Amino acid sequence: MATASTTKHMLEAYQQRATHIPFFSGFFKTTQDSFHNAEEVEIDIERSGEDISIAVHDISTGHRMNSANLYTSKGFKPPVHKEAFPVSSFELIKRTAGENPFEDIGFRVRLARKFISGMLKIEAKIRRAMEFQAAQALQVGVVTLTDESGAEVFKVDYHPKATHFPTAGTAWGADGADPIGDLSALAEVIRADGLTDATTIIMGIDAFNAFIADAGVQAYFDNRRIDHGSLGRSVKRNGGTYQGAVDIGNYKFEVWTVPGRYKHPQTGVSTPYMDPSKVIMLDENARLDATFGGIPNIGQLLGASSSLSGKLPMLPSRFRAVDNQMDLNTNLWLSNDGEQLFGGVGSRPLMIPTAIDTFGCLETSA
Repeated sequence: MATASTTKHMLEAYQQRATHIPFFSGFFKTTQDSFHNAEEVEIDIERSGEDISIAVHDISTGHRMNSANLYTSKGFKPPVHKEAFPVSSFELIKRTAGENPFEDIGFRVRLARKFISGMLKIEAKIRRAMEFQAAQALQVGVVTLTDESGAEVFKVDYHPKATHFPTAGTAWGADGADPIGDLSALAEVIRADGLTDATTIIMGIDAFNAFIADAGVQAYFDNRRIDHGSLGRSVKRNGGTYQGAVDIGNYKFEVWTVPGRYKHPQTGVSTPYMDPSKVIMLDENARLDATFGGIPNIGQLLGASSSLSGKLPMLPSRFRAVDNQMDLNTNLWLSNDGEQLFGGVGSRPLMIPTAIDTFGCLETSA
């Protein structure tokens, strides 16, 4: 409040919001083909091995016959996220955070700002749900979504091989643990089944601390004649913390830890996306898909809500962004008395680990 003897200057408002940088979901790629209007998505998967050609006795011998490669089809049904928020007419006469109290910006501009602000908050929640999906797919091969009561509302099992999700023979940090051997064995399993070289290791913080404290690991890297890489030069990048590069067996890895967290829907506890005792190993170039299904709205199809949505600038019924990895379906409706506007935002994201044999996850707490 200004007085006759006091002058005041409005600084930019401070809004404490949880930032989200997609680390796990960043491994899942989006293309124009990722967006669809179907209830399910289906992928045809054709596999081939590492067979070599066998020589024949001489040029007069007939050709060796090859069989046609068979393929399998896998179908998945995406989960549905739909959230809404209200904007009452009474809110439009109140100053919002950061507004000059002596500037009259008009009801329509304030309404648009409130609506965009509500959309952005829901978008952030959906992005965190996508990150959770991706983290679960890579750590257990199964995505299970629950509500506030803990009840299961969605589940998809990608059926990975059990050999890609081993447990360390001896818990890391205990006497007799062999972290180098455990990681080398998992890399060989991925190479044999996925026909690719793993390039990335993502460690839970407990696993990372046990790894760098292990005497065998320290002896492995503290070699005056052979350089196996180095850890300890932490750099923030892409929502993760890059800890360095290591050579293990036949493979060279980038090592990451992930500080990202989410609020657990049932307990309300801040929870890390990455299980502290687990280690993910993957080929960062392997095919992992981020797909998005549309949510139809009959009113929009018939044009019934076009006059309403047209009153708010920059509000198409569907936002698609390949580079930004997002697909949002918007909706607007009014209360009967016209004094309350409701904004709805929906999305059907599904993170599919298509190349299911190109990653694995080690449980280090035996």
